[in-house]
Amino acid sequence: MAGDDWRPTAAFAQLRERARILAGIRAFFVARGLLEVETPYLSAAGTTDPQIESFATEYTGPGAARGCRLFLHTSPEFPMKRLVAAGSGPIFQLARVFRNGEAGRRHNPEFTLLEWYRPGFDLDALMEEVAALVQAMLGERPVRKVSYQEAFVQSLGIEPHRATAAELRSAAAAAGLGEVPGLEGRDDWLSLLLTHVIEPGFPADTLTFLYDYPASQAALARVRLGDPPLAERFELYVGSVELANGFHELADAAEQERRFAAEREARRRDGQVDVSTDERLLAALAAGLPDCCGVALGIDRLVMLALGVDSIDQVLAFPFERA
Repeated sequence: MAGDDWRPTAAFAQLRERARILAGIRAFFVARGLLEVETPYLSAAGTTDPQIESFATEYTGPGAARGCRLFLHTSPEFPMKRLVAAGSGPIFQLARVFRNGEAGRRHNPEFTLLEWYRPGFDLDALMEEVAALVQAMLGERPVRKVSYQEAFVQSLGIEPHRATAAELRSAAAAAGLGEVPGLEGRDDWLSLLLTHVIEPGFPADTLTFLYDYPASQAALARVRLGDPPLAERFELYVGSVELANGFHELADAAEQERRFAAEREARRRDGQVDVSTDERLLAALAAGLPDCCGVALGIDRLVMLALGVDSIDQVLAFPFERA
C-alpha cells in the first residue's frame, strides 16, 4: 500500500457538493409528498439479471446454525415494490447498492442509487418528474424525448425492431466497429450500436429520454402489445451519460416468474452463478401491485455531472481500492 492510501480521493469541496445534492433530493421529494423508506441491504435472493452479479455473504448467527446465504442487494427495487403492494403510496429511497465486477471511470462496486415509485403515474408523468429533479440539481437544460426506433433511424437508417442480427452486424461494420467477438443475438448488436454509435451523438447538456424499447429488453417493465410489441421503459441521458432507468412496472406475477426463470436459464447456460428467485416479490405481485411507474437514478453520476468531473473517484470519499 502507498503511504497516502488512507486519504480520500474526493476533495472536501466535492464532498460538500455531494451533501448539498443529497439534501436537495430529500427536500424535493418531501415537498411532493413522497415517503422516504429504508429497506434491507441484505437479501435472501440475488439478482437473476445475467448482466449483473451480486456479492454473496454468509450469515451464521441465531436461526441459521448451518449458515444462511445472503446477497448484498444490487437495487432496492424488490422490497420497495413490496411496500407499494402493501399500501405505502409514493415512496423514495437513497440506498447504497453493490454490484460485483463493476469498476471503472463511471463505476464503483459500491455506489449510491436513488429509487422512487409513483402509483398512478404513467411514463410521461414520471419523465416530467425526473426532468424536474435533475434540473433542480443541475440547472435548467433542454429536454428531448426520442423513441428507440427514432434514435436508430436517425443515426443509422435502420429499423431496430425488425432488423435481423446480420443486418445489425453490417451496420456495426459500416460504423467502423469491426468484428466484435461474443455477440450473437439481436439484442447484443442493438446494445453495441446504442452505446458506441447512438449515445455519443446525444446533444451535450441536454436531457435525452429514450423510450419504447424492444419487448425483448423489457427487464421489469410491462410490454405494450402491438406490431411490434414495445417495452414500456425509458432511459435518461445527460449528454451521453446514462443517468436513470424508468419502468411502467410489471404487475403480473406469472409473467414475472417466467422472466425470472428465463434469466436463470440464461445464467446457467453461460456458466454464471445461479441464484434463487425472489419469492416474496412474486407473492407481493400476486397480492396486487397498484398500477405504478418507478425509476432508478445514479447519484454518483449526478454529482459528477454537477461538478463537471470525469471520474467517479472524484465524487467518492473512498472508492473500493481505498475501502
